[in-house]
Amino acid sequence: MIAVVSTLGMTAVLGGCGTTGSSDVTLRLVAADYGDSTANSSQKYWDKLARAYEATHSDVKIDVTVYSWNDVDRKVKDMVAADRAPDLAQIGSYADYAAAGKLYEAGDLLSIPVQADFPSQLAEAGQWNHAQYGIPFAASTRVLFYNKTLFADAGITPPATWNELAADAEALKAHGVKYPYALPLGPEEAQAETMQWLLSGGSGYTDDTGTYTIDSSQNIDTLTWLKDNLVGKGLTGPVAPGKLNRAAAFAAFADGQVGMLNGHPTLIKQAEKKGVKFGTVPMPARGGQSVSTASMGVTDWMAAFKQNGHAEQVGDFLNYVYSEKNVLDFSREYGLLPVTTSASQTMTDSGRAEDKQLRPFLEQLPTSQLYPAGKTSWAAVSADLKKQIGTAVTPSGNPTSVLTEIQAEAALADSRTAAATG
Repeated sequence: MIAVVSTLGMTAVLGGCGTTGSSDVTLRLVAADYGDSTANSSQKYWDKLARAYEATHSDVKIDVTVYSWNDVDRKVKDMVAADRAPDLAQIGSYADYAAAGKLYEAGDLLSIPVQADFPSQLAEAGQWNHAQYGIPFAASTRVLFYNKTLFADAGITPPATWNELAADAEALKAHGVKYPYALPLGPEEAQAETMQWLLSGGSGYTDDTGTYTIDSSQNIDTLTWLKDNLVGKGLTGPVAPGKLNRAAAFAAFADGQVGMLNGHPTLIKQAEKKGVKFGTVPMPARGGQSVSTASMGVTDWMAAFKQNGHAEQVGDFLNYVYSEKNVLDFSREYGLLPVTTSASQTMTDSGRAEDKQLRPFLEQLPTSQLYPAGKTSWAAVSADLKKQIGTAVTPSGNPTSVLTEIQAEAALADSRTAAATG
């Protein structure tokens, strides 16, 4: 799927040794924070990387601003709307910017070896209109984490089905566990928790043709089950799911207050740091359904904006960012999966204990289902999910009406895009 390298792309390839050939250029990068405290904020990672790059590129400065995942997508959207787009944005979506003609194609920036190093599944997920604009940056898959100590105290075993999960949650609640099952449907990452449950219920956000199926009967049944069997029975803890963010749920798990929750690799370090004994199993599925259909993957994106016209410098910096060493350093720092084949292979072959812990997640990634990031409507749909989905499982919530409304907005967004692009 690698496109022929353009003149700009070739310039970027040749510019990787000490200088880019231009002078006094400042690249503005906006990035998301993957840290769980100020001690390991992504600002520190990017500042260190930027200073190392600048040491051999005296004519280029890298100005990095890091925002939480609660804010970063909105901040970039506001910058673009104000005609102040950054040169690079490491965010959750890209397709709407690509459709508006605001992004460089990956082939105009990256060297051929770097392009070829992305697994085909991730590279294809970065395509809009058959061209790659979204550059994979960080990846993860999701499994069910459970607290071994709390499970042993309650005399239960990890669940394989929804009914077993509900029964385990009942037992945990009876033993005084604060969050028997933590259900983070707050605005930070509600779209991820929701998708994991929809997949395990046999559906998802789209069908095989890419058409939205948000209000499918399976999805309605899934949210209704959550509302009636977990939330309604007080098995999701003292904070309403629509108010509970992923970071808070992870912190509660690390504090020993959560029996079960869906988690990605970052939670491993966080829990180990606090001495929590935990185990992982695949996401339980609806009774009679294969668990393998529930595998979910998430990829975050790097997008390069055209507005400032720094293609040569942006390409040179990205080739540096995506070197095997730097991809591995970031993945190991935050417990995430590498987005390049070379770094993934190094991690798979590694004897390091922390790398071995990531192997189950690495094995899932090639067959996992990703967000429909190539749809220009996805950014709006994701924002809509973050805003509304938590209301569907409240005592007065109506899963059918909430999903129907989100589906209608998604279909309208798609039709507008079709009309705009002809």
